[in-house]
Amino acid sequence: MNDRFLRACRREPVDATPVWFMRQAGRYMAEYLEIRAKYSMLEVCRTPELATQVTLQPLRFGVDAAILFADILLPLEPMGAPFDFAKGEGPVVHEPIRTSADIDKLRLIDPEESLGYCLEAIRMLRRELKVPLIGFAGAPFTLASYLIEGGKSAHFTATKRLMYAEPEAWHRLMGKLAEVVRRFLRAQVAAGAQALQVFDSWVGQLGPDDYTRFIAPHMRAILSDVQSTGVPVIHFGTGTSTLLELMAQAGGTVIGVDWRDRLGEAWGRVGYDKAVQGNLDPTVLFAPRSVIQEQARAVLLQAATRPGHIFNLGHGILPGTPVEEVEALVDFVHTETSGPHSRVGSSPRGSSGPKD
Repeated sequence: MNDRFLRACRREPVDATPVWFMRQAGRYMAEYLEIRAKYSMLEVCRTPELATQVTLQPLRFGVDAAILFADILLPLEPMGAPFDFAKGEGPVVHEPIRTSADIDKLRLIDPEESLGYCLEAIRMLRRELKVPLIGFAGAPFTLASYLIEGGKSAHFTATKRLMYAEPEAWHRLMGKLAEVVRRFLRAQVAAGAQALQVFDSWVGQLGPDDYTRFIAPHMRAILSDVQSTGVPVIHFGTGTSTLLELMAQAGGTVIGVDWRDRLGEAWGRVGYDKAVQGNLDPTVLFAPRSVIQEQARAVLLQAATRPGHIFNLGHGILPGTPVEEVEALVDFVHTETSGPHSRVGSSPRGSSGPKD
């Protein structure tokens, strides 16, 4: 087992900086597009053999972790909110929730009964993988935004209206979602996931005071519980420059940092008792290779050889990203941070490493 990723999550010395990418399996890969020509997104997610196949595809690039191929919205349908993926539009929730009565109708679910296909894919993957497997779920705010808006949103008007106008109903909704997420993450660990990531993709739409009042209590409930399983937990969001300290306080073994912050400054704000993940701008992968390497080296220099850095993009790989540049970036980070002549790498395995 290549345990480089898990060691970095624990802020232990590693022989090279570990690399994995959000959305590392997906629309930029020809192998994935061949499968999607035959099956819908939801069919792939709900068929363990297909989800396993897709999860394994990007491992040929030499990444140090696999992440289960699934979608953060999968718990919504068994809760009573069916959705689909509209071509060119993304997810569409067919009956958005807007009222207290709508919230009451949402069901708490048993992951083994309702999301067993994800858990079976995890069990299948663990039999094949030589790198750690990351399970994941969407955070309550991000799930709530899809439930309320009915899909993607530019301004989250309906979501914030409910949050501000009916705080009691809001906390009931968040409490239900937090319990579903907590159960699902624990079930993934029981099935064999060796790390977890909680995606709060849209929480950057909120300011610090609203995060503290409306979000943090529910995130603490999830993260404190799943961290007690002993697996590393990555707490990730985008547009979170003003929220990093609050997210760290809410919990997580590793804090994800997007490309809008300098990694070194963000790490100082988060605290060196946590690992960090990130944070190359995904669009940089469309640039010439020399630019990609320059930008990647800048991220590594920001990490400053401190144990606990996991190299990733600041968000997921974008459709159309050149496959060869993804593979070259993995090789570059590993080469740049390994060996006795490493210029910006982590400490060699077994050495004492730099101190906090």
